[in-house]
Amino acid sequence: MKKILKILKKKNKSKIICLTAYSKNIAEVIDKFTDLILVGDSLGSVLYNYNTTRKVTLNMMIEHAKSVRQGVVNSLLVVDMPYNTYRTKNEALKNCKKVIKKTKCDAIKLEGGVKIAPIIKHLVKKKIFVMGHLGILPQSVKGKFKIKGKKIREKNQMLKDAKAIEQAGVFSFVLEGVEKNLSKVITKNTKIPTIGIGASVNCDGQILVTDDLVGLTQSKIKFVKEFSNIRKTITQGIKKYRRDVLSKKFPNKKYSY
Repeated sequence: MKKILKILKKKNKSKIICLTAYSKNIAEVIDKFTDLILVGDSLGSVLYNYNTTRKVTLNMMIEHAKSVRQGVVNSLLVVDMPYNTYRTKNEALKNCKKVIKKTKCDAIKLEGGVKIAPIIKHLVKKKIFVMGHLGILPQSVKGKFKIKGKKIREKNQMLKDAKAIEQAGVFSFVLEGVEKNLSKVITKNTKIPTIGIGASVNCDGQILVTDDLVGLTQSKIKFVKEFSNIRKTITQGIKKYRRDVLSKKFPNKKYSY
């Protein structure tokens, strides 16, 4: 609860730093700098090369979240509920309880607006902390992702969705691929923090897939900025390893029993 309150208090005061993690090693590194770590179902494409997050299973999310939990001390740990795991109130409650029990995460995240508001409300009543997700909904998209909020109909619907999930009890929600002016309006008109990804600087916080940020995926998505290039570092290390093995410099006496 303390970590949730910490996130809430940052609204309109300081930016919320969020990143994804799928393993303990990465979680340990980023936990020193983040407010929130998400075990995202984006692991489907990032780690398993799936063409859709719909192929991600509950057990996959649980196993990765268990690993991440071991590396998280300071940040709020949130786990994505994958496709077809929260279609009804009972199904959602059962699966969310399972995830929380097995991973010891702090909260879960669901995609959707008005349609899933009753499910969110039910989970919140059962003392489960829920993070929302509006804009581009990867679990629902068929084909290419398209920016949301340019059309009047989309804008009006998203405003309704934001209001619905806030009233249902989410403590925060992600805005993915949302037009900047709409992001600004939604952020201004909600009492809870908005976390942007491809939704401009107008949001209360930002999230990126860590693998994209460090240049591991070589992402070409417009909203992804490569802050470092771990591929170069790995390449340099492996070249040195290969050279030392071929020249019989490794393993030398220091690395032998």
